[in-house]
Parts: sequence; C-alpha cells; structure tokens
Amino acid sequence: MTQDKPKDAAAQMEEALAKKDEEKYLLRLYVAGTTTKSRRAIANLKKICEEYLPGRYELEVIDIYQQPIFARDGQIVAAPTLVKELPPPLRKFIGDLSNTERILAGLDLRPKQ
Repeated sequence: MTQDKPKDAAAQMEEALAKKDEEKYLLRLYVAGTTTKSRRAIANLKKICEEYLPGRYELEVIDIYQQPIFARDGQIVAAPTLVKELPPPLRKFIGDLSNTERILAGLDLRPKQ
C-alpha cells in the first residue's frame, strides 16, 4: 500500500492561485439611461474587465429606466451601481467606477505587477 505524500504549503498556494485565475465573474451594472456618468461607468468597467478578466467575465448592463423592476429586485438605490454576483461574496459599487484601484480591490483582483 502506498501513501500519497501530503502537498507542501507552496504547492497548495500555487493550486489555489491557479483556481482563482480561472474563476468566472458575473457582473451587473445598473445605469440610469444614457447619462454621461452611465456611459463613463460602462467604459471604465469594460476597460477593467478586458485588462484584468479577459474571457472570464459576463457583464449585464441594465438600464433602470427601461427595466425598473430589476432595480427594485436588486435593491438598487443609486445609479450607476455595479453588483458583483459571482464569485462570492456579493459586492456593490456606486459611481462611475473611475477609481480603478478601489474596484480591483473590491473585486478581489490585484493590479498586474
């Protein structure tokens, strides 16, 4: 009978980081029409996603003027609001998403070094 050697801490850490790099993100951006702030939030979020989550995200943009029921169901009180549904935990960000460092920290992403 052979016993498997337990993984060392470094191997476990590398495995965890590899899984983290494969996580899919489900993001919902609630906007209020085509205001300047809404357009800026969409552009800022797309830039962040393409740079830090290429191929690993699904983005839904929801206009609360067109679909107010989604704002109520999502408990959205201001727009633009970004909601990170997946991976857990759920997080919400309000504003035009121009503070990239704050958004990356909130999404549990770190800037490339």
